[in-house]
Amino acid sequence: MSKPSISIVMPVYNVEAYVGEAIQSVLDQSFEDFELVIVDDGGTDRSIGIARSFDDARIRIVSQPNRGLAGARNTGIANARAPYVALLDSDDRWHRDKLMLHFIHMEANPHIGVSYSGSRMIDEHGEEMRVAMRPKLRGVTESDILCRNPVGNGSAPVLRRTALDRAAFRHPEEPHRICWFDESFRQSEDIELWVRLASVHEVRFEGIEGLLTDYRIIKGALSANVVKQYATWTRMLDIAKSNAPGLIDSHGARARAYQLRYLARRAIQLGNAELAKDFLDRALRSKFTILLEEPKKSLTTFAAIMVARVVGPENFRRIVRPFLKAAA
Repeated sequence: MSKPSISIVMPVYNVEAYVGEAIQSVLDQSFEDFELVIVDDGGTDRSIGIARSFDDARIRIVSQPNRGLAGARNTGIANARAPYVALLDSDDRWHRDKLMLHFIHMEANPHIGVSYSGSRMIDEHGEEMRVAMRPKLRGVTESDILCRNPVGNGSAPVLRRTALDRAAFRHPEEPHRICWFDESFRQSEDIELWVRLASVHEVRFEGIEGLLTDYRIIKGALSANVVKQYATWTRMLDIAKSNAPGLIDSHGARARAYQLRYLARRAIQLGNAELAKDFLDRALRSKFTILLEEPKKSLTTFAAIMVARVVGPENFRRIVRPFLKAAA
């Protein structure tokens, strides 16, 4: 078989409610020269049965014992045959022109190692929220990657294989396996790799216009993970400091402030005003200047916290439900 132009890596683990929609968004792409590598990560529901129900020669299913998202992505990348690797989580979906636009972008710009775009946010029912990720697209530096993570989520990037392979390493306990994502992470594995690619391996990141990924916010998962996310993000920062100490010395406090403010917004989305206030207070203590850099977002976060504290979590969820749909 001839090699495809793009390999899509899709980890699958107990996502039977969403995986069919994710796969269909791939098969509906206007760009057709791809392979879809589905990694069965040892789930127990009907997800893989749903995946096998699609009759398309471009789909390959690789099975493994459960290793988590990072381990499933590593297996998918190891099995990918194309010069470009696109990542898609199995609860998200793509705009039909996403692959075509990224392919054109990277073919025209051989110095770009990672291409990404903005994302719409959808709730667990697939309804579009009135919020979106609109990242910086041009002139992206390693400090932008660390502080603002313009890639945004794990379903947004398309990576040049030669750039991705700069970050490859042998698994510390299974040296026969090659890794790209650090499997010791169960969260923040994306930003850990992006920072490593940008700061250690000098890989260039650039975005393209459009909200080309539908990024699903599932309320229960978010609630369970918001505190853990900060702990794993902090560990990412520690690793980055050992890899690129100058970057962290210069921008670590600012990066921490932005991450804490982001988590404050997620906590307020859940109606947890006290946790949100704690995160925002920590953010401003870490780097007060984020208030000056992005006053509108910081003040909006503060105002939302104050409203939630006054009206209570249930009333606040009713207020924001038109914006956040079922994720409120």
